[in-house]
Amino acid sequence: MSIDHQTRLLYPLNQFYQEKVMTRNAKIRKAISDVMKTVTSILKEVEIQEPRYISSLVQNENGIYEGLRVVSSTEFEITLFLNQMGVFNFVDDGSIPGCAVLKLSDGRKRSMSLWVEFITASGYLSSRKMRSKFQTLLLRAVEKNQQQHQQQKTTVVKALQDSNSGEVKLQVFDKFSVILIPAFKCSGIWPRSAAQWPLPQIHWPHSEVVAAVKNEGFSMLSRENPHFVLGKQSPTSENDAWLLCFNDAENILLSGGCRKTCLSILKTLRDRNLDLRDEPIKNYHLKTLVMFECEKHPREMDWDIACLGDRIIGVLLQLLSCLQCRKCPHFFLPSVDLFAPHSPLTLDSAAKAVWALTRQIITNPNSLAEL
Repeated sequence: MSIDHQTRLLYPLNQFYQEKVMTRNAKIRKAISDVMKTVTSILKEVEIQEPRYISSLVQNENGIYEGLRVVSSTEFEITLFLNQMGVFNFVDDGSIPGCAVLKLSDGRKRSMSLWVEFITASGYLSSRKMRSKFQTLLLRAVEKNQQQHQQQKTTVVKALQDSNSGEVKLQVFDKFSVILIPAFKCSGIWPRSAAQWPLPQIHWPHSEVVAAVKNEGFSMLSRENPHFVLGKQSPTSENDAWLLCFNDAENILLSGGCRKTCLSILKTLRDRNLDLRDEPIKNYHLKTLVMFECEKHPREMDWDIACLGDRIIGVLLQLLSCLQCRKCPHFFLPSVDLFAPHSPLTLDSAAKAVWALTRQIITNPNSLAEL
């Protein structure tokens, strides 16, 4: 893109950020503040019922809740980190893309584990069993909360259970959706299925950042595998497996330059223009593609605010290409296709919407005021 076009795009982008992105962020902060009061109350009740599910939901010095992920302006995911994984070995053989299992260490007895009743006959800690138990506790806690509010004739929170996956969502104030996910934190280790990262021919990120990312590690989530191929039945072994999540590591990669600004603008564009049926385009796809854009443009000068327009268009064109190819690889796990759950028809329709948006921004930057 020419310097002149970059300049023409920068002012509308700055206006879009000031008027649309900051408004969206303020609404999200307010929603989180309101929602967390109810969620904290529910989690305290869960802990009373079952002390092993101790809430790890705390605010850091910046006021950010650790383990909270904003899926959209009305949808949140909260990861609850559980204790005592030490008697298990982490097994990542690649047999279940995007997942790994926890197996009882040789010589260790089931009774040595805090989670003894969730260990299968083969010695694996079952993600499915732990999730089922947690969701039962969650439903009871919500029911008690509703009883407490009955006298006030108000319903602050409801529990909605998915008929297929069994996943429980909290619906707070009838407009916010919250998913609570039990998990184990794996710091200081790196999964074999992500061993190819970083690729030797790619000059980003710097070796010190790579070390920080690998030291941060990853999380193992107790939830259904969202990357499973559409129409294919999930095997029993997959239900016992744990989903690999690199959220904290990804956030390290996106620090510096205009990377976070770029992602914030893309998320806002997505919410306002690409919130399509079946949600083929999620904020996580955009986050993934920003990281791939970082690989394509490894120099820090390429992430100066003056280049913001180029980076936005670059990510949108990557998204268009992925939708047309019907494949979006996970940044750390290349065997995982983030578009796998969606039909070709859904992806083709999304591609048309992305191209219409991208073309409008390229040909008429001032149209951002209306997008």
